[in-house]
Amino acid sequence: KDNLFAKFMIAYFAKRMASQLGRQDYPPGYDGFVELSREIVRGRSAAEQRDAVASVLASLLPPGGPARFRALFPLSRWSAEANAVFTMAGFKWLVGPMAVEETEVVFEGREEAWKSAVRIEKCRYLEEAGCAGLCVNLCQRPTQDFFADAFGLPLRMEPNFEDLSCVMRFGVPALSYEEDPVAKQTCFQGECPMAAPGEAPCPKIDAGA
Repeated sequence: KDNLFAKFMIAYFAKRMASQLGRQDYPPGYDGFVELSREIVRGRSAAEQRDAVASVLASLLPPGGPARFRALFPLSRWSAEANAVFTMAGFKWLVGPMAVEETEVVFEGREEAWKSAVRIEKCRYLEEAGCAGLCVNLCQRPTQDFFADAFGLPLRMEPNFEDLSCVMRFGVPALSYEEDPVAKQTCFQGECPMAAPGEAPCPKIDAGA
């Protein structure tokens, strides 16, 4: 059940996504948010999809915000752990319950244990969207790029398409597309509304973009 903050965030993100599509009418609530996500995927390359999401994420920041953040909060254990706590507190509306846990981070040549990982118990977005491509193109890859490019904070996201969980590891660099298991992810059998079930990899995940 969404509280007032969740409803506000859903409405805000849906409005920003609708502006990318030139739409004014769409279903209210989380269903409308997911419908707009699917529309962004249709007829767009993976790169175009990520650009659309990047524009929405950038709209959350004040002018010059990323540069000030990088200057004030260079990569450190504190900044990674703070972002993990902020993510857990601020994005439950998007993905459901989360918990902060330890992860191994290589920092300044040393391997350290930081409490900078966020485990999503069962991703609400993936469950509702029912599409591996939406998870990868509209969430995993643009979010990783956003934190690395805007804030200088490495982030690796590891979605689990079996139990719909996900781990976000702040301070850990993202895998290249070729190394990432998502590159071989099949469609959701009998569930994916975007492409033919069973295709491997999911045709909505574009390795060349």
